[in-house]
Amino acid sequence: MKIAIGNDHAGLELKNEILAHLQELGHEVVNLGTDSPESFPYPVSGYRVAKLVAEGGADRGVLICGTGVGISLAANKVHGIRCCVCSEPYTAKLSKQHNNSNVLAMGARVVGSELAKMIVDEWLDAEFLGGRHQTRVDMIMEIEEKQSLGASDALK
Repeated sequence: MKIAIGNDHAGLELKNEILAHLQELGHEVVNLGTDSPESFPYPVSGYRVAKLVAEGGADRGVLICGTGVGISLAANKVHGIRCCVCSEPYTAKLSKQHNNSNVLAMGARVVGSELAKMIVDEWLDAEFLGGRHQTRVDMIMEIEEKQSLGASDALK
């Protein structure tokens, strides 16, 4: 699998550990983050990774900043991206099974390296379940397309 990875300065050390872990698992990894400890804006890496995934240049993406929140917000602005911030393996697994997430975000100030590896492994091993979950993902994509829900809007 081809995986894009990105980070800001806060996520540098964890990015390097996750990058090595992914390569050990046999994945091709595209590093789109910073390799410097100097201040680096997380929206840049969030956008780069999300854009590559959305365009089909990578199968999935992994993002790391201080909390995972800021970088995920940037990634989710890219059309077609469903980025989930995960701090434990169960949410990572379900984000793929139920939401068909294509980008995973984590916080280097929130999770340690071994937990981060478990999170990544569960997410990569999970498969989208489809069915009723596809209907909900379709609704999310409709919001993205139209900035509203159509006749299927249960909130009307």
